[in-house]
Amino acid sequence: MEKHIIDLDAWLQLPAGQYVKRWEENLFDQLTPDIFGYHALQVGLPQIDALRASRMPHRWIAQEEAGRSFGNPRVAVLHDFAEFPFASQSLDLVVLPHVLEFAEEPHQILREVERILIPEGRVIISGFNRASLWGMRQATDRLRKRYYLPKEGEFISPARLRDWMKLLNMEVSATHFGCYAPPFRSEKWLQRYQFTEKAGTRWWPVFGAVYVIEAVKRVRGMHLIGPAWKKQRARRAQAVPAVNQVNKQTHE
Repeated sequence: MEKHIIDLDAWLQLPAGQYVKRWEENLFDQLTPDIFGYHALQVGLPQIDALRASRMPHRWIAQEEAGRSFGNPRVAVLHDFAEFPFASQSLDLVVLPHVLEFAEEPHQILREVERILIPEGRVIISGFNRASLWGMRQATDRLRKRYYLPKEGEFISPARLRDWMKLLNMEVSATHFGCYAPPFRSEKWLQRYQFTEKAGTRWWPVFGAVYVIEAVKRVRGMHLIGPAWKKQRARRAQAVPAVNQVNKQTHE
């Protein structure tokens, strides 16, 4: 995994990487404030602070390497993304920025996310879109051994990812696309084509270079209960089970 992460780190410092970072952080800032709960986790890529606008009181960023916190005190080191040290049904929100496409076991990571999410918990996943100008250039560049995007990525299409999530009872609620500028390497030309953001959103929305998928964990047989309109006197005090408790074990 280390070689994959180093490639992605270096790419995020390039103009195209900064372009993607700005777009994703702006979108996360719009999505996360309206997701309520107590515990939120970002898995990987601390360079992109996906939880900075979240209102949840407990927020963490997990990574697999020490010494790469990028000045963020909320970064914690995990031994393996395929096995999270959190109790089942303990987190309200999990964000995966470009994690699955650089993971050796993306299915297992998704299974772990489903396990630690509470019923009706949310997951947000970002990835590179193969059906875009950037994806087409990446496919061409593989033949020339001169890559535009991180070469180690196995990019997952939104449709394929939705199928995986459906098998885990995670219902996709929204899919967002962005970064419509052509795959230029220079900041100058990327800035010149900023007008394509509005045009792409309107005319060819599913061909953005990056996608973000939102999904909700559904539990079969569970029914949401509405307000009790008829008041009843409780016969005796009843204990209330504690929820959303996170296993506090950490891996040094």
